[in-house]
Amino acid sequence: MSDNKILTYEREVLSETKRWIESEEERLEGEKLKANEKLDALNKKSKGAYDPEIEIVKKSVDFLSKEEEKFKEAYNKPYFARIDFREYRKDFESFYIGKCGLGDMLEGEEKVIDWRAPLADLYYSGTQGEAYYKAPIGVIEGELSLKRKFLFDNEHNLKECFDEGINEIILKSGLDEEGDGLIDEFLRINLENSTGTKLKDVVATIQKEQNDIIRAPKNSPLIIQGSAGSGKTTVALHRLAYLLYRYKETITGEDILVVAPNKIFLDYISEVLPNLGVDKVEQKTFEELALKKLGMKGKVITKDKKLVEILENDLEKNKYIMNDSKIKGSILFKEMLDRYIQILEREDSHIDNIRICGYSVFDSKEIKRLFLKDLIKYPVNKRKDEIKNYFSKKLGEKVSKVLDKVDFQYEYRIARLKKSMEDSKERREKLIELYDERDNHKKEIKKSARKEFNEYFNRWKGIDTTNVYKNFFENKEIFNEVTGGKIPDKLAEYMRENLANNIDKKIIDSDDLAAMLYLKFRIEGIEESSLLKHIVIDEAQDYSMLQLYVMSMMASGKSLTIVGDIGQGIYSFKGINDWKEAIKLVYDENAEYKHLSQSYRSTVEIINYANKVLVKQNTYEEPAKPVLRHGMVPEEIKFNNAKEFCERLDNIVKKVKDEGKTSIAIVGKTLDECKKIRTLVKKYSNYDFELIKDDQKEFDLNLIIIPSYLTKGLEFDCTIVYNLNKENYNDNEIDKKLLYVVLTRALHYEYIFYKEEKSPLIG
Repeated sequence: MSDNKILTYEREVLSETKRWIESEEERLEGEKLKANEKLDALNKKSKGAYDPEIEIVKKSVDFLSKEEEKFKEAYNKPYFARIDFREYRKDFESFYIGKCGLGDMLEGEEKVIDWRAPLADLYYSGTQGEAYYKAPIGVIEGELSLKRKFLFDNEHNLKECFDEGINEIILKSGLDEEGDGLIDEFLRINLENSTGTKLKDVVATIQKEQNDIIRAPKNSPLIIQGSAGSGKTTVALHRLAYLLYRYKETITGEDILVVAPNKIFLDYISEVLPNLGVDKVEQKTFEELALKKLGMKGKVITKDKKLVEILENDLEKNKYIMNDSKIKGSILFKEMLDRYIQILEREDSHIDNIRICGYSVFDSKEIKRLFLKDLIKYPVNKRKDEIKNYFSKKLGEKVSKVLDKVDFQYEYRIARLKKSMEDSKERREKLIELYDERDNHKKEIKKSARKEFNEYFNRWKGIDTTNVYKNFFENKEIFNEVTGGKIPDKLAEYMRENLANNIDKKIIDSDDLAAMLYLKFRIEGIEESSLLKHIVIDEAQDYSMLQLYVMSMMASGKSLTIVGDIGQGIYSFKGINDWKEAIKLVYDENAEYKHLSQSYRSTVEIINYANKVLVKQNTYEEPAKPVLRHGMVPEEIKFNNAKEFCERLDNIVKKVKDEGKTSIAIVGKTLDECKKIRTLVKKYSNYDFELIKDDQKEFDLNLIIIPSYLTKGLEFDCTIVYNLNKENYNDNEIDKKLLYVVLTRALHYEYIFYKEEKSPLIG
């Protein structure tokens, strides 16, 4: 079949599919109308009383509404690919693959296959010829004869078809013009049309190595080292959508958490999951997560604020700030906290008998044995709960024995009275007085038993995480015992004073949150019901070992997807510099490691330029491998003053906009520098740029001025790096990593401005 005939045929199929979708929408609307009428009738009939049939009809209305919405959203682009496959000893069938599955409920057949379905795996990972896919019933073997991709224009018309093996082209890529890579034209066009606004789903262009990660099992930590532009964030979010589809009987969106570096990044990725039909997934920064778990409020010194302080401070002060962060985020610090908890347990085991109205009902030796021996596997407060529950069941029996003892005591006193006095009015009055006293005493014991029992455990359990953490630093004797001299005296004093100052000012250092959360979990435990069924941690290289450890404690079965790039570790003084070390210390060697080195974001020229900085780092994995697209070589521009900068800036903005691109970012090193850029741009430029700060929840990416450390994970059509000179970007590890991040944000155009002498990092 010729290309024109193929396109004509597929357009006819698309038209037929759209007509079917319209008919399904009408049918669903009719069924929903009937269901709502029935619901109204049932509500009138029940007159507010509970009726189980009402709940059934409500669920039916909800299901029909969701189905109708799904068909409406699918109408413009119901599918993006087709595969022709035949099972062993069966005929070939054509299967169309879309963002969501569309089934003909009346005919009982699937018109469009969900991209997450087992069969769709053939589109992403299968090759023509003998092929197989894994289904719930087992491995299905057969033959794959066609993989066809559909390109739609902006009006949702089918523009072109691409058949794998026919439309593949060879593009120059790699570190020189002689490099090559076999890549399909469909992917190249999609990447050239991409714009850096919000992150989008990529279901049509998922590559095999990405697909393998998306469909990996969920029952252990999965660590993905992904070069800049490799799609690691997108892959992680698509993996979430896949897991919710694959395990839909046991997982909902509410069981999942996405941890992202800052609010700007959360806004940037906010549309991906809803576009994939996933809702109710909680998305938070680590600081937000920790504060919620700890029940704390206050101004937080985030890692970004701390980085700015480091960039602007003198070396001597930086030494203390960085070492403070490094220690508090280490597994060594976790071990110190473990020793501290042992001291707390020791102090907590100085236990009295449990008494009711002065009578001992439970012996302290038994309580101590349960606390320090029998229940040692439980967190501190959980042990106390278990002891309380255990004794609570025995309390009635113990109280009965106390009452028997009271009876015995009063019987003795009554017998003595009877023996010592002749029967008389006075004796009778004294006996009545004793009987009343006994009865009142027994009544008081019965009344007070539960109250005094609970008060005992309330006093014993009263450990406050914040105070415990504060006491760890304040009590020098305990601190020295726990740290074993591994923290130098001057640094220890700095840490002590810093924490005290923060508490006085009601400021919370983000570096303290992981340790406090760890103490809370060790002391109070984590309820089984509050464990998350999966956690995605993005930009994981910027978290400390202890932060990763604490988050793993919150995931049921250690089900985590951890994505990051060592080359972008701008918080390397406290973050991850070696995934192998993290696998060993945090995940006890029980984690799978995957590597994504292919970069799809930027042109070959931009990636090659950025790699010059990457290879100068001490701890990079390997250079990103550019594919597919060639473009302009990043342009280095020397300028002398603000007016000259803005003249060049306006020319760049006009050029980029004339070529149909919209998102342009001027990147300053720090927020202070960005404020200065904003002032000069306001004065001399014809364009209005928005200044981005780290506490912004929403923003427009079109024309922005943004600090270097906030660009992580974002992408723009064009980046303009401000003043990449010798003074601004020095030959140190933080600057190398910051600059690499900055230079890997551009999709299509990159301009490097500098005053005087340019930085040796690009020299």
